Amino acid sequence: MARIKYYYDTETCKYERVKTKKSDVVLNALGIFSLTVAMAVGLLMLYSNYFESPKELILKNEVKELEFYYDNLSQEVSKLSEILQNIEHRDDDIYRKVLGAEPIDKSVRNAGVGGSDRYAEIKDKELDRQAIVLEVHEKVDQLRRKLYIESKSQDEVVLLADKKEKLYAAIPAIQPISNKQLVALASGFGVRIHPVYKMRKMHTGIDFAATIGTPIYATADGVVAEVSVKFSGYGKMVEIDHGFGYRSRYAHMHEFAVRQGQNIKRGDLIGYVGNTGLSTAPHLHYEVLINGSQVNPVHYFYNDLSPAEYEKVLELASVENMSLGM
Repeated sequence: MARIKYYYDTETCKYERVKTKKSDVVLNALGIFSLTVAMAVGLLMLYSNYFESPKELILKNEVKELEFYYDNLSQEVSKLSEILQNIEHRDDDIYRKVLGAEPIDKSVRNAGVGGSDRYAEIKDKELDRQAIVLEVHEKVDQLRRKLYIESKSQDEVVLLADKKEKLYAAIPAIQPISNKQLVALASGFGVRIHPVYKMRKMHTGIDFAATIGTPIYATADGVVAEVSVKFSGYGKMVEIDHGFGYRSRYAHMHEFAVRQGQNIKRGDLIGYVGNTGLSTAPHLHYEVLINGSQVNPVHYFYNDLSPAEYEKVLELASVENMSLGM
């Protein structure tokens, strides 16, 4: 029920009823409404400044979660970069040095990964956290490129190691006959007195004195390039092509245990000591050739001799005596 208002009229000395105009009612209503709206807006702004809406809370939680995953991802990328850096160090400073290869230039390993438009698609989106997204992409792309370079380097290292292994297997690195007492080396490489002509002449190999039938072994891996029989010179002779420019020659043999074209390994039996060709006593004349030139074989006897034994072989080989054959 509406309250009725009165006022005291001094002229009539009576209480008169207050008559409200419609315009006043409208103005009062508008005033109250405006005040209510203003208070509501003020309260809303105050609430929005000091309190978060459910949607904002959800978005903030999502941002925190993304930042957490970003930090973890960034740390993982950094760890992978450190691991890759250690691999690169071993590759350049250990593997390649051992295999005789040059290290990969740092400018190649640390080269950029693309032009200015590489991340144009990301930049065009104008993301709120564009810098973070670009940083992660750049780190991952750099890591991907370095991994690619390192994978190619590892492929090359494997090939170098395989080649080096084959090279080591191709070097005539053992004595062709069992010579543990080191008394069978009768004549060394160099100028020696020829047993037939009795004059100083270049002796292009070393002579191992041994009884007829003593086993002769291949000094390195290779392919039998020649099996020949002559009534003078080398007599019965086997020549092995080891690859990489290395060849070994076994002369004055009694019998063969291999055939031409046969693949052999270091230590395989290839024949027996004899006294064929231009020879004055049973022995093995052994030569090592590099790119067609004879070299001193004793320089390659490192696989089955101790340092003291090797010194003894050098001493025996240096004695300028008479050779047992050509």
